[in-house]
Amino acid sequence: MSATAPPDHERPREPGPAATADERLLHTSPLKKLLGRPELGAVVGAAAVFLFFSLVADGFLRASSLGTVLYASSIIGIMAVPVALLMIGGEFDLSAGVLVTSSALVSSMFAYQMTANVWVGVLVSLLVTLAIGVFNGLMLTRTKLPSFIITLGTFLMLTGLNLGFTKLISGTVSTKTIADMEGFASAKALFASQLTIGGVDLKVTILWWLALVAVATWILLRTRFGNWIFAAGGGSLAARAVGVPVSRTKVGLYMGVAFCAWISGQHLLFSFDVVQSGEGVGNELIYIIAAVIGGCLITGGYGSAIGSAVGAFIFGMTSKGIVYAEWNPDWFTFFLGAMLLLATLLNSWVRKRAEATA
Repeated sequence: MSATAPPDHERPREPGPAATADERLLHTSPLKKLLGRPELGAVVGAAAVFLFFSLVADGFLRASSLGTVLYASSIIGIMAVPVALLMIGGEFDLSAGVLVTSSALVSSMFAYQMTANVWVGVLVSLLVTLAIGVFNGLMLTRTKLPSFIITLGTFLMLTGLNLGFTKLISGTVSTKTIADMEGFASAKALFASQLTIGGVDLKVTILWWLALVAVATWILLRTRFGNWIFAAGGGSLAARAVGVPVSRTKVGLYMGVAFCAWISGQHLLFSFDVVQSGEGVGNELIYIIAAVIGGCLITGGYGSAIGSAVGAFIFGMTSKGIVYAEWNPDWFTFFLGAMLLLATLLNSWVRKRAEATA
């Protein structure tokens, strides 16, 4: 008696493509990998800007000019790195520019008024600056208000505190000099020194900038916290549903912005040994522009630290290239706005091409 044939759902099936190979192990062409990189548009833009000023500005390609361009880029780049990570996480920080000045003011006034070693002021400034970052993060996560509103309020409060406390303590809008205080030389060596490599004078901020880019890239691509950043920016509700600590992640991102603001503030202080209380207003937009030019999306969930570095480099080349070309610097903001629009359009085109070839 012949055996009864098994039902269709019990019959063995031929292994299809999905069963024979995990899609994560499938070969991806170099073109697809290249088009998938968020900083691709910024790299193309940077090459175009470099070529343009190489042709129109005689002094642009000099070795001394390279050091100047890199310094201008690093001043923006140090802050553009954490701002880019924050934007990938889906948030903004409009207080970042004045926070740099606040950090410098706290260091200077605390050290001067307490007649202490300047390193005491530097450490107190670190604690105060990080506390402001925690404040922004907790206000965001506890109130559920948009980060635009939260950090705009912080921006206004810090602007008033910077001016009010400086005039109250110093009697003027600037701090007293701390150049003759103990510890100034060693702090200046860490935050505002200069070294010569291959005949090119380079500010120490360039090393800070490159180190921060490397650390941020490692965090984004090699750590669990990096996965949390992308998940929180891509959709906080979905991220929470799969166990991502969204609130802690965003507080940590604001602390990252505060830490880099502290570094930038110490450079500002130890470069000039006095600080003007009104500095920093408007710089937050430049940090955001550098991150957007570098490929970060306004909506979050996409971008890279390397892209922010390229965006800052474009800013540095443009700001100094206009000077070397002997153009009227009043046109700088026009070029900055044009670069923002062109970079955004280019990044959008690159993403569409990447999605089409995926």
